[in-house]
Amino acid sequence: MSDRPPAPRRLLGQAMPAVAGLASVILGLGVAELVAAAVAPTAGPLLVVGSQLIDWAPAWAKQVAIALFGTGDKAALLTGVGVVLALVSAGAGVLERRRPPIGRLLIGALGVFGAGAAIARSGSSLLDVIPAAVATVVAVLALGFLLRRLAEPVPARPVNPATLRTAGAASGPSTADAAARLTRRRFLGLSAGAVTIGALSALGGYALQAGSRAATAARNAFRLPTPSVAAPAVPAGAELAVAGLTPVVTPNADFYRIDTALQVPQLNPDDWQLKITGLVEHPVTLGWAELIALPLEESYTTLMCVSNEVGGDLIGTAKWLGYPIRHLLARAAPTASADMVLSRSSDGFTASTPLVALLEADRNAILAIGMNDEPLPAEHGSPVRMVVPGLYGYVSATKWVVELEVTRFADHAAYWTERGWSDHGPIKLESRIDVPRQGTIVSRGQLVVAGVAWHQHTGISKVEVQVDDGPWNEATLATAISVDTWVQWRWTWNASSGTHKLRVRATDAAGEVQTSQHADVIPDGATGYHEVDVQVA
Repeated sequence: MSDRPPAPRRLLGQAMPAVAGLASVILGLGVAELVAAAVAPTAGPLLVVGSQLIDWAPAWAKQVAIALFGTGDKAALLTGVGVVLALVSAGAGVLERRRPPIGRLLIGALGVFGAGAAIARSGSSLLDVIPAAVATVVAVLALGFLLRRLAEPVPARPVNPATLRTAGAASGPSTADAAARLTRRRFLGLSAGAVTIGALSALGGYALQAGSRAATAARNAFRLPTPSVAAPAVPAGAELAVAGLTPVVTPNADFYRIDTALQVPQLNPDDWQLKITGLVEHPVTLGWAELIALPLEESYTTLMCVSNEVGGDLIGTAKWLGYPIRHLLARAAPTASADMVLSRSSDGFTASTPLVALLEADRNAILAIGMNDEPLPAEHGSPVRMVVPGLYGYVSATKWVVELEVTRFADHAAYWTERGWSDHGPIKLESRIDVPRQGTIVSRGQLVVAGVAWHQHTGISKVEVQVDDGPWNEATLATAISVDTWVQWRWTWNASSGTHKLRVRATDAAGEVQTSQHADVIPDGATGYHEVDVQVA
């Protein structure tokens, strides 16, 4: 009879090195998160690697991620990083068992990449390298320890031959088999212990991030100042009261979030400062206390991401409270050669905004501290962000803003401009059908078709709906809050049985008619008619 162990047991034995690699890396990452909380709260290895991948991603990859996952793109990225890291860790364990020290060198290479990603970030210091270094050292030591335990069988007590069920079986193989089982149990126990310690360390690291708690507490305790200029009330005719139609003012919880911050910056307002630098005669430094003491103004503005596909939902309207940027720029006195402001976020993101757009009195670009009568939420830029009507967010709506560098387009390129997007980014004329939704089955007869249209800082004068290839039918427009916001529309259709295609187009206040030509979001925003197919029963 063969002494070769059964197939399931062989497979389990072959999987042990992979378990060792995975457990070792989990332990290293967990301890690194605990260390990061103490020395570099924003330098946790997973976050800095994820942020580096975002920075390296080409424009098409960013667009694919948004198209597939929407505002969950960052969670998807972290999940993907975790899966890849798990596979590499398991492979390192197998390689270390078969061809040492290749597995430990592979983990070391991961550590070097993590350290490089940490030090490459804007505003980093040598302290940011420590978490990645700790993760590497702990993981390498743990891998060696676990594999040594796996190679050292635990002596097992001899098995009494009289107790064996198989007649004539010798005690030697049974004793060795029992020893192997004990070795596996000890190994699995040690691996489980490593994973548990890593998980508890990571949780402890998150709990120790006092800066985040302080920023949250300061934000919760803050009460918005009374504006010196209040926004006019939303007109009574701004809402058309159609079921399923997007509300004219977007609640904070539903407002889209697209940015490059894998971890939402947690800035304590008391520590916040804005610097206006570059081609100015008088550099300005503005603190939080000074900002909120200024005469603040309210205004409604619709913001939109350049990644919004035709018919997409990466757009929203809010009431913002802030201070006009033009007044601060006037204090700084830009030189005659300047034509661009490079705004910079606390996490290093930059946006290129035409200087003229920030100086126009009727555009009212602001440093916003409030959103829909609440302090600015952390994920939307707390404590201060930019809001500029009429420009896509990637060139204007910098969150967690800490610097405005007055410069020239010829001299500097912003984050997304370096990745193939245009450097100006005016929002294009567009419209969308919200009701009925794509693929809806409806009853024949009178049917309400409704949606929204926008051309921020210009306004909408007309919306038309087409059924199949028939004539264009003018819709009823709601009352717009202002030229800087979108507007609702509705049209009543006498629907006949069959499958039909609905299209919508808008005309802006300057007489421009929305183009039917389809264009991708890259490099400066999508165009084309939004269409939906409906089945009329």
